[in-house]
Order: sequence, then structure tokens, then C-alpha cells
Amino acid sequence: MTEKSDDLLLFQDDEADRATIWAPGAWKVLIVDDEAEVHNVTRLVLGGFRYKNRGLEFLSAYTGAEAKDVLKANPDIAVILLDVVMEENDTGLKLVKYIREDMENRFVRIILRTGQPGQAPEERVILEYDINDYKEKTELTAQKLLTAIVSALRTSSDIATIEANRLGLEKIIEASENIFELQSMEKFSTGVLAQLISILDLNRNAIVCQASGFAAVNEKGHFNILAATGEYQPFVRHNVEEVVPPKVYSQFEQAVKNRTSLFFDGKRYIGYFRSQNDSESVIYLEGCKELTEMDLQLVEIFFANVSIAFDNLHLNKEVEDTQREIVLTLGETIEWRSQETGNHVRRVAEYIYILARKYGLPETEAALLRLAAPMHDVGKLGIPDFILNKPAELTPAELATIKNHPAIGYEILKGSHRELLKAAAIICLQHHERYDGKGYPSGLAGEDIHIYGRLAAVSDVFDALMSDRIYRPAWSLEQVVKHFKAERGLHFDPLATDLLLDNLDSFLKVREMYKG
Repeated sequence: MTEKSDDLLLFQDDEADRATIWAPGAWKVLIVDDEAEVHNVTRLVLGGFRYKNRGLEFLSAYTGAEAKDVLKANPDIAVILLDVVMEENDTGLKLVKYIREDMENRFVRIILRTGQPGQAPEERVILEYDINDYKEKTELTAQKLLTAIVSALRTSSDIATIEANRLGLEKIIEASENIFELQSMEKFSTGVLAQLISILDLNRNAIVCQASGFAAVNEKGHFNILAATGEYQPFVRHNVEEVVPPKVYSQFEQAVKNRTSLFFDGKRYIGYFRSQNDSESVIYLEGCKELTEMDLQLVEIFFANVSIAFDNLHLNKEVEDTQREIVLTLGETIEWRSQETGNHVRRVAEYIYILARKYGLPETEAALLRLAAPMHDVGKLGIPDFILNKPAELTPAELATIKNHPAIGYEILKGSHRELLKAAAIICLQHHERYDGKGYPSGLAGEDIHIYGRLAAVSDVFDALMSDRIYRPAWSLEQVVKHFKAERGLHFDPLATDLLLDNLDSFLKVREMYKG
């Protein structure tokens, strides 16, 4: 056995070869190592592992060039277990740069495994390369490997969900610009459907139907497909009765007649919603899991969005309200996961609007910030639960991890050209910067910090200090005022601080309105 082999994981050997192990719906894990034994023992140790009811599909590459080919063919790889020294001493590190810079893939989780740490010292690699974990093979027991994979998959799952939601939200925002066209309504429905399918983790086949009550649209009581995915995608604008089997259509009729939502055979869900304007919406989902109460609430939000937007096609305001509710839902999901005080994101949204108007920003820009602010902590989806909800003081390593959330949020949102998501990206990245330059992640100071970031910092900290947290009780108003006076020009923008303190009554009214 070579010197390098001595550093391999100390498990039993296996007969696994280079062939891909496929499991439908599995998480894709790419093993990149020039030692066949590493591939064998990794497959052996993780072969029966499942996360969120999905197994692992192993892909293998033995050189950097092979890895590039596999990555190009499999853009949905979730985790890479990557060796450093292969055909060259820094092959693994070059591959990291290729993945992040050339492929622009910021979502795959990269776990660096090395048998020769001297070739890639941990401190230098972590600082200079965008990796997510660093392990020496000599320390990587079966349990530690399992722990690393769970952590990587949890982060990958959260980021993938948010990315899918971002893309769906972008379609909805795009629809609002041309809401008077029928095509816009289809984009709107498709965007919300994409969110729903992602959040509920459903099969790829789904259709959304609309019967508005207008004679020209529903003259004979037929439902027309408004948006679709999977095998039903070619049938947009078709009559449902022409597309689905007779048995399924009879179930459609049953749901409409009884004005109720129905779940059939553990595989199909038909949801019914009637709007205030008496338009009826039906969604058909096949390949469903058994939906929880929260899932059903998400379905109802979908119905509300589609029916309200259709009934009020001539009112852009309705679409804007829908956008806001979706953003708030995303923000409140993060709030719920990190066990923050209820309605935190709603209050922060109102605070930043007040500050923006007092600061002199125009109404349209202040309204934009109100919509964007609930997404300020979206990056926390990439932070492990045990750190987010730890009741005790964080260790230096845990503190360093949680300080990654502004950059994670920015990476999720930065690719959009929509003003709302561009504003949200700035807020995500800069709401923990300090006016004196001692904040994070970039250490910006003064007016080098975007005005959005400065206003968000004041709004977020004010609400945080006034609210109970898992690690401390809420401060009194007197303590909060004293803190902001002391940190004026240090942590906080001086003018924004003055505006807060001079208008405390307005902020306290918001707290009263959104108690939690």
C-alpha cells in the first residue's frame, strides 16, 4: 500500500467500481480522488444513508479532468468529496477555482479531503478557496464523514429551496410589469407554481386551472389550464377535460361541486379555492407526499395569488401586495427556523420604510425597501440549526459560521436584475456592517456602506434589542435608547440614529401593531 493509501479512511474494502450508483430522486455526491480505495470505502460507509427520505447517488472521478466532465453532465450535484493531490499537487484546489469561478457554481457543497495536509494547509485553504469543509483523511472516521455529509446536504437543500423560490419570485415580479397581458398572468401562475412545487417537494407533473366566471372563458363550466409543469406543460390554455383521464376529471368535478380540496390514492391532490370575486381556482398535483397543515396553507396562498391577480388584472396594486406577502412568507420562514420573535420581519419592514422617508428617500424607493427588508436574513438558511438556536454564548468557530449569513444571502439574491431582489441583496450583505468599519462581512465604514444597509442595521438592531431572544430577554426602552445614543456614529449612521430617536412614537406604534 502506498504512503497515500495509509492515510485513507480505516474501513473495510468494497468491490464498488467506477459505475454510477443510481437511486431515483437521490442526492448526487461526487467523489474526486485518484485512489480507488477511497471511492470504495466512501460508498461502503454511506451506501445505506438517507436524508429527507432520499438516498445517495455516487459519481466518481479519478482526475481533475474527469471531475470537470462529470460536473458538466450533472449540474445538480449536491456535494463533492474532493482530494487535493492527484495528477498534480494542487489538482483539487484548481478544481475548486474552476467550479466557483469558471462554472460559477456557488451552490454545490465542497468538502476537501486530504491525506497530505502539508500540501494544502487548512488555514490557507479555508481563507483562499471557497470550500465548505476541510478534513484530513486520518481523522475522518465513519461517524465524522456521516456528520460532514449531513451538514453539507442540509445546507445544499436549504440553498436549493431558496434559489427555486427566488426564480419563481422573479417571474412574479416580471409579470407585474406587464400585468395587462394574458401572457403575464401565465408567467405569474408559473412562478408561484414553481415555488409551490419546490417547497412541497412534489412530482414534476402539475397543472393550475382557472374558471373566472366570465361567459367567454367558462361558458360550459369547463376549466382551462392556466399554468403547467412537467408532462402537462404543452397543454397550457387547453381544457382540463381534454388532458386528464376521465377518472381524474370526475374528481375535479367532485372538488368543484363540493367546493373543497381532495386528496386521492396518496398520490394526487386536487385543491379548490373560491375568491371574493367568485372566481374558482383548482390545482391538480400528482405524485404528492401526504401534505401537512403548513403545506395546505401554502397551497391556499397559491390559490389566493392566482385568483386575486386574475380578478384584478387591471390593478397593479394587487400584484404588489401579493409580492409582499410572498417575501414576508420567505422572511417569516427564516424567522420561524431561527426561533426569532414573531413578526420580526414585518416590523423591520415598517421601520426601514419610516427611516427611508425621514431620511429623504422618495416614496417609491422607500416602498421598495419595505418589500425587500423581510429578506434581510435569508442567508440564515445556510447556517446549521444548532448554531442558530444555541441558548449559550457562541464559540469563536460558531460565531465565524453565523457571520457567513450575509454573504450567503447575497449569493442567493445577487443574480437578479429586478429592483426588489437587487435591493434585498444589498440589505442581506450589508445589514451587519458598522459605521466605524468594525462590522462584517466586508468591514465597510461610513457612507461606503450603502444607505440600504445603514437603514437596515438601525431597523434590525432596534427590533432585536426590544424583543426576547433565545439567549437573552428583551431590553427596556430606556436601555435601547441609551445604547443607540452610545453607538451613534460607531455602530450606526448618525442621521439614521437621530431619526430613530426623534420618532420613537412611530416605531413603538409599529411594535404595538405587530406584536409577537
